[in-house]
Amino acid sequence: MVFTKSASILLAVCVLSACHSGAAFGKFQAGQEQTSVKAPLRIREYSYEIVNSYPHDADAFTQGLVFHEGALYESTGLNGKSSIRQVDLQTGQVIRKLDVPSQYFAEGLAIMDGRAYQLTWLSQFGYIYNLSSFEVLKTFNYPGEGWGLTHDGRSLIMSDGTNRLRFLHPESFELQRVISVYDGSAPVNYLNELEYIDGEIYANVWQSNRIVIIEPGGGGITGWIDLRGLLKAEDRSGPVDVLNGIAYDADQKRLFVTGKLWPKLYEIRLKRPRNDLRR
Repeated sequence: MVFTKSASILLAVCVLSACHSGAAFGKFQAGQEQTSVKAPLRIREYSYEIVNSYPHDADAFTQGLVFHEGALYESTGLNGKSSIRQVDLQTGQVIRKLDVPSQYFAEGLAIMDGRAYQLTWLSQFGYIYNLSSFEVLKTFNYPGEGWGLTHDGRSLIMSDGTNRLRFLHPESFELQRVISVYDGSAPVNYLNELEYIDGEIYANVWQSNRIVIIEPGGGGITGWIDLRGLLKAEDRSGPVDVLNGIAYDADQKRLFVTGKLWPKLYEIRLKRPRNDLRR
């Protein structure tokens, strides 16, 4: 998620420091925040291999990525360039697109029950679209910043750049619970784009080339994916930003990743190194 980032890291640290203190969530009701589960004694460290690569719009500041019923959907950010779009996986061509009003910076995307949910960064509200037409059905509100979004079939799951994930009711948007994500005793901050895969939450970590795998019951870490070297220098046709964007084809068990302003989208397969268990 976030900023045009190159010159904004110091500002981001200041903002996120405030978020971590609780400003991003407003006031929680008693019992809403979960006591995080201690990280497992063993955490899988994954590398990857590229299965396929596909063209990706190098002007797309990717904030959310979803593969749903054979189609790829994307939320793009930046003021004046934000959109929700359906994209042809093979060609990277935009099949249809709805621009978000220029005063808003679009963020994470989730698709659930025929509707697309899209966050905004600082405006404290999101859009709900009819998936087949991109007609805006209504909006919903939340306190603090919006970064990444996914769902587990029951709840929307939202990040805000801290180490916390909120679980929201998809109809009322009532805050159901919050988990805090830790690797051992260290908080995993800057949680960004999210994808729910086979009972676990995969999250980009902003300003890194890693994806963290989270146990949704309490926030324990079950794995890290190291994606260094994914975008080769020869594939950079212009300025690029950070790794961001995770999508999963549950039917064919395909995992897709990309980044902001990246000219490529990749299907990857996870590989465990021989000594793959970290205590």
